[in-house]
Amino acid sequence: MSKDRKVLAYRRENGRVGIRNHVIILPVDDISNAACEAVGNNIKGTLALPHAYGRLQFGEDLELFFRTMIGTGANPNVAAVVVIGIEPGWTKRIVDGIAKTGKPVAGFSIEGQGDIATVAQASVKAKEFVQWASELQRTECEFSELYISVKCGESDTTTGLASCPTVGNVIDKHCAKGGTASFGETTELTGAEHIVAAKAANEDVRKQFMAVFEDYTKLVFDQKVDDLSESQPTKGNIAGGLTTIEEKALGNVEKLGKKTKFVGCLKPAEAPAHKGLWFMDTSSAAAEAVTLWAASGAVVHLFPTGQGNIIGNPIEPVIKLSGNPKTVKSMSDHIDVDVSPILQGEMTLDQAGDALIEMIVRTANGRLTAAEALGHREFVMTKLYRSA
Repeated sequence: MSKDRKVLAYRRENGRVGIRNHVIILPVDDISNAACEAVGNNIKGTLALPHAYGRLQFGEDLELFFRTMIGTGANPNVAAVVVIGIEPGWTKRIVDGIAKTGKPVAGFSIEGQGDIATVAQASVKAKEFVQWASELQRTECEFSELYISVKCGESDTTTGLASCPTVGNVIDKHCAKGGTASFGETTELTGAEHIVAAKAANEDVRKQFMAVFEDYTKLVFDQKVDDLSESQPTKGNIAGGLTTIEEKALGNVEKLGKKTKFVGCLKPAEAPAHKGLWFMDTSSAAAEAVTLWAASGAVVHLFPTGQGNIIGNPIEPVIKLSGNPKTVKSMSDHIDVDVSPILQGEMTLDQAGDALIEMIVRTANGRLTAAEALGHREFVMTKLYRSA
């Protein structure tokens, strides 16, 4: 199904392909949120992305912050960016990083002039950007040019039997045609890490993955935690029949496909260097993880769910699929693709994969996902440790 498929998408200045055309108002720090939201309120068609961090961070935590901010603005689903911060230094760093993509970006600093003047100046630029973006046209692009991220949530027994294998089927087809994809959820690979390691393209990649996984394991033990009950697995997982993290992990890894080897390991919010399937070190918290993938440049996210998860993202559309017939019925407003016929013997895995590819095409061509239509815009930063 993915062979020779075309999508109508936006070809950005650096050649990357996006499926949305957002003009975002990006705060550098938490105390600039109000100014960004004021600009978003003034100029219709823009999207403010308030968040909780950006002050007194240092070291790798600060580097992750900048990767996430710059990557969010650089995402191909974004047409133009207005950046607002309290101080000029960090504001300029983010503006300069986004500007490397060639897309329109402008920065404004509140310090020395206050909110009212800053909001007025930023609103003028935002209006210019949104009117310019509104005239951009979709063009025909290859399906294989889409960078796809994958993560599951509120898993149950049906997830590992139907929805995760469906995603794996798509990953095999997409990467076989030269596509780019990424998986993660380091915490939820516990008990299946040996299976993931065996899917590494070479020994160097395997060692990189195991180093990341062992670092996570060490973190848990360093905190003197010997029981992750209600965190891994969650209450929802347990209600769905998954009693251990190992059971959960064995279903999770089905998203990686049967044939595809992953070609490298990424830091959180790091962009892939070339095509293929990549592992990214992320937590299993849905909003945090999808935010990181969006910052790495992913333009569409595939989200298998068993019990039903409502996550969305402001710039990366989240396509939800479920193999649980109860969830498909009770939470139909959140489900984009029903793959429960797999468990009823009425649909093959290959057919389910093709149905999901068809939904990706429709989404790329402009169809709003359930999460988008419902207004789910969860933008959640990842923080590594306390600030200075």
